[in-house]
Amino acid sequence: MMPFRFALEKALDWRRMQLELEETQFKQQLAAMAALDRARAKLEAEGIRAEVQVREWRPVAGADLAALGSFRLRTKKMEDELEVRRAECRRKLAEQQAAMLEARRRFRLLERLKERRLEEWQKACDRELEELASESYLAQWNRRRAASL
Repeated sequence: MMPFRFALEKALDWRRMQLELEETQFKQQLAAMAALDRARAKLEAEGIRAEVQVREWRPVAGADLAALGSFRLRTKKMEDELEVRRAECRRKLAEQQAAMLEARRRFRLLERLKERRLEEWQKACDRELEELASESYLAQWNRRRAASL
């Protein structure tokens, strides 16, 4: 019996590499989203810290309040920019997830085909082995029968 050989093995390897690439890109996009979330949290913390710090000053000068107002406007503008970047990142993440799921589907399709072909090959091997065993038994039986006559 010939050893099992899957004719589409190279295609399966290619699909596996595609899947790994898509998964890596998905993880990178997740990391980018997490970095944006960390930046937003840091910006919020800085804003809160500045608010608390200015409120603790005694007396508070008008210039300090003006500086705090400017800081709030700058922080709000940065938050808006981060939100735009986050929305774009979220969109790219959804696209990448779809690409990854499609790559996984294509890979699993070929993998299941390989499993079925291996199962068919194994059944054919078993049938061939059974036929050989039957032929061997019949040959021995015929030899014994011929020897006893």
